[in-house]
Amino acid sequence: MARIPTTPSSPPAVPAEDDILIREIDEAVRQDDALEFLRNHGPKLLGGIIALIAGLGGYMVWDNYREGQLETQSETLISALDAANQRDFAGASEKVAPLLDDGSAGARTAARMLQAAAALEQGEVDKASGLYQQVAADADAPPALRDLATIRDVAARYDRMKPADVIAKLGPLAKPDNPWFGSAGELVAMAYLESGNRAEAGKLFAQIAKDEEQPDTLRSRARQMAGLLGVDAVVDVKKLLEDEGVSSAGMRAGGTAATAAATASAE
Repeated sequence: MARIPTTPSSPPAVPAEDDILIREIDEAVRQDDALEFLRNHGPKLLGGIIALIAGLGGYMVWDNYREGQLETQSETLISALDAANQRDFAGASEKVAPLLDDGSAGARTAARMLQAAAALEQGEVDKASGLYQQVAADADAPPALRDLATIRDVAARYDRMKPADVIAKLGPLAKPDNPWFGSAGELVAMAYLESGNRAEAGKLFAQIAKDEEQPDTLRSRARQMAGLLGVDAVVDVKKLLEDEGVSSAGMRAGGTAATAAATASAE
């Protein structure tokens, strides 16, 4: 005979009183575990929290102080620039003097550059040169400003320097891929010319003239110098004539770039 299927019996229900007792025991165990953890690790955890709060508070105080310092330095530089614009160069130099000792690297560099410019305006070439050299030798100064200081120093003392010294000082900066190529290149090209190396001078002037990243006034000077040295420095004759406001109608069809440049310069 087939067996009659039976329903499996359910586990006996836990009495309500026992269920409440089990929950109370579990809660007591968790509390004991928490107290044990606090006894073993509480002091370390509390110390870490205090250190974190103290560090965060200290950073906020320092950051606020630093922000105030930078703001004060900026105001000092702006005030000095205003004085320089009013041709009060002595006053401008005095205003930034405190930044030379207490300013940040950027503020210190800006202060020296401003003082050097003020000294040049007052005819104090040696003082200006010394300040420019300090900027160039300052490892904390921005590299671009260090290079600019070197160029300004050479420009200020150019008449006193030997052409070979100018070339040695600015040669590394007189490269087409250098941000200061135009300013340094013009000085180096002039030094080549004074030393009798017309070929290098003409080549460098032509490179400056063809560099569209350079100011138009500098390119125009370089183009004229290259033309005088017999080097073609014109890339687009038609554009040059248009830029110079010279009509090309009267130019011969077979005119050379050098002829166009000479015509434009004459105009």
